Amino acid sequence: MAPPMSASGFLDALRAEGVTVVEVGDWKHHNRNHKGPWGPVHGVMIHHTVTRGSAHTVEVCRKGYPALPGPLCHGVITKDGTVHLVGYGRANHAGLGDDEVLRAVIAEKRLPPDNEANTDGNRHFYGFECENLGDGDDPWPEAQLDAIERVSAALCRRHGWTERSVIGHREWQPGKVDPRGFTMTWLRERIRERLKD
Repeated sequence: MAPPMSASGFLDALRAEGVTVVEVGDWKHHNRNHKGPWGPVHGVMIHHTVTRGSAHTVEVCRKGYPALPGPLCHGVITKDGTVHLVGYGRANHAGLGDDEVLRAVIAEKRLPPDNEANTDGNRHFYGFECENLGDGDDPWPEAQLDAIERVSAALCRRHGWTERSVIGHREWQPGKVDPRGFTMTWLRERIRERLKD
């Protein structure tokens, strides 16, 4: 069980891993904490945005929608590999997911199929939205994949987690497909290799 890092500690962890970071507005205080607790944190969740255009993507993830207010994540990873920090604390990214998946993440064991939506993921996961149409055809530039790997490794390193603490939205909530275009097994292997350093 891990308390969330401070916002400054989060920023320091990303920079220490070589992540290119842009701070957007008052991101350190932009959150949904009034809707429920933030923490303990148990892992990192990766998403795709189904949007095009970096500026538009960052704005959507920062502000959200009428039915789903922002922030929609902690960081937006654009195609060029830049991580735009848009919020810190509770964010509307994970939604309800499977309690058995959460237990597996905590234990860092193989994930079971996600077949329930009974557990608040916004409380327990750092979230990164990655600019991609999510159609399986939109490419994932290497700079962007490298940034996804680095942010995940940064948080795992700081919390003493392994790569098994990094999951995709599709592994958490039934019916979700993100991120589409690479497998989480492949991404976790990249993270595992980076954590050896």
